[in-house]
Amino acid sequence: MSSQLIYLIAGARPNFMKIAPIVRALQKRPEAFQFRLIHTGQHYDQSMSDVFFQELEIPAPDYHLEVGGGSHAEQTAKIMVRFEEICLKDKPDVVLVVGDVNSTLACAIVAKKLHIRLAHVEAGLRSGDRAMPEEINRLVTDAITDEFFVTEKSGLTHLRREGHRDEQLHFVGHVMIDNLLYQIERLNRGEASAPLSSEMKQSLGDYAITTLHRPANVDTAESLQTLVGILNQVAERIKLIFPVHPRTRQNLDKFGLSLSDKIIQLEPLSYHEFLNFFRDARFVLTDSGGLQEETTALGVPCITLRDSTERPITVEEGSNLLAPLDEAVVLEEVGRILEGKGKSGRVPQFWDGKAAERILDVLSA
Repeated sequence: MSSQLIYLIAGARPNFMKIAPIVRALQKRPEAFQFRLIHTGQHYDQSMSDVFFQELEIPAPDYHLEVGGGSHAEQTAKIMVRFEEICLKDKPDVVLVVGDVNSTLACAIVAKKLHIRLAHVEAGLRSGDRAMPEEINRLVTDAITDEFFVTEKSGLTHLRREGHRDEQLHFVGHVMIDNLLYQIERLNRGEASAPLSSEMKQSLGDYAITTLHRPANVDTAESLQTLVGILNQVAERIKLIFPVHPRTRQNLDKFGLSLSDKIIQLEPLSYHEFLNFFRDARFVLTDSGGLQEETTALGVPCITLRDSTERPITVEEGSNLLAPLDEAVVLEEVGRILEGKGKSGRVPQFWDGKAAERILDVLSA
């Protein structure tokens, strides 16, 4: 039997972190699979240099579509046009998309129009909020997917309700956790380095870490002002490290908002540096999706500054707590955590570092 050619699609930094374990698993099965790594260029990031791919231990992309920015429609259209060209050239057997960005949606549509088998990793997640662009991307991608790789049981429930057959649904665990556990082992063995965080942690003592980037939180003066007030109050109680996302930095300047001098503001960090910080934090304050999962896997208390989450298992079983943009609510939970009464949770089923192997077992069958 000849090997299958798989296209792995990534459009932003978190996508590559999810793809990395699949790449490593594919490299162990050369007789069954060939693969091409496609970077759509949806997010152009200066830090995604050769060092970024070396850090993840994956090769540089085989194709870079260089689509750049633009509106959702412009970006999606450019990805579709450029992705179709390479699909017609190489004729892959499988297109594997991850997550919920515009690249996920665009490449999924092209694959199905060309009758290529489509696999979606992180399928079935739903926030219930159709004002989120990611929710639309999830719904449309899952409407046309052939093989659904699900991270938590809520995904199975949603996909069955939407009419998909059980034989298409594969509860495999989470490749983001594969990468997390793999990179922690590398840090522990000294095979990966995080000099900035290692040095800072020696003098910090107890600290928390925060990330903010969701448009709903940072794109309006009112919501961002509320968040700044929350962060400034938290920083009165514990040292707070804040790697500031470029979008958030731009809007802080635009709206004339000032963070407390007690907040340690950093430029965006490499994955190893950020991981080395948050794994030992007293808690994480975030609006990120992936960080809800990574903190759950490590048992780090997480306060998510959102009204809903497409990752309910992190709340139901994990260490995550949803909090509205309400200073009193957030500070009450911070107080509980600092008193040792914060949420601990447990590690969900199959979040064991072997999700990528399970995915390839399905694709090879």
